[in-house]
Amino acid sequence: MTDAAGHGERAALPRQGTQAVDRAIAVLRSFESAAQLTVTEIAHRLGLTVSTAHRIVRALHAAGMLGQDPVTERYFLGPSVAILGRLALERMGSTLMHPELIALRDKTGEAVSLGVRVGDEVAVLLHEQSPHPLRYDQEPGARNPIHVCAMGKTLLAFGDQRVAMSEPFRRFTPTTITTRAELEAELARIRRRGYATNNEERIVGVRAVAAPVRDHADRTIAAVALQGPAVRFGDDRLPELAAAVRATADRLTALHRSP
Repeated sequence: MTDAAGHGERAALPRQGTQAVDRAIAVLRSFESAAQLTVTEIAHRLGLTVSTAHRIVRALHAAGMLGQDPVTERYFLGPSVAILGRLALERMGSTLMHPELIALRDKTGEAVSLGVRVGDEVAVLLHEQSPHPLRYDQEPGARNPIHVCAMGKTLLAFGDQRVAMSEPFRRFTPTTITTRAELEAELARIRRRGYATNNEERIVGVRAVAAPVRDHADRTIAAVALQGPAVRFGDDRLPELAAAVRATADRLTALHRSP
């Protein structure tokens, strides 16, 4: 009896531990859309009790993952998150990649982003603004559904993981791809031509073109994209933009393959 009870308790621990980790991650991610939050706001956003949210927040605060304003008592992302984020970017070669992204921005006059896959989303790591007053900006940390952006389709076409989303995929505009069959056909086209496009699939009036960045083992680790208003991304200019973004992606790949 004792052994059976002990075995059952041990079997339950991974599930409990996973739930705790998932909740802590959800708390941290809640700050992607808000600079500061109270414990009550966090609880409401995540569907947690205030006591559970408070326990998680206090643990994250003690670890330096969250900071707290002593006057308002509102929480914000802490120094430990900043340090880890900076280290992650540096180890991905952000210092070396930044000049290439700036050069692509200056050559084309369009906004440039570098993104990576996080589940069925694309997280923007680096972004360079277009000098044009009419432009499309994505701040670092922004996330987009993987099926509606050029970077996302690039990561799917040249990566080794499929989407986990159930059909129909969420529709944003009349040109959004909503079925797995449509997506697979689009990914095949992307692989043939070497780059992906976003034809106003998430925001009407915004188009993009993207290409894959690979590492020394030829694994696709990121995507680089040009984004802007459809009036400047017409079919007549698309080949020029695609060639520019592919050339930059190749140079970024070379940086990751350098000893």
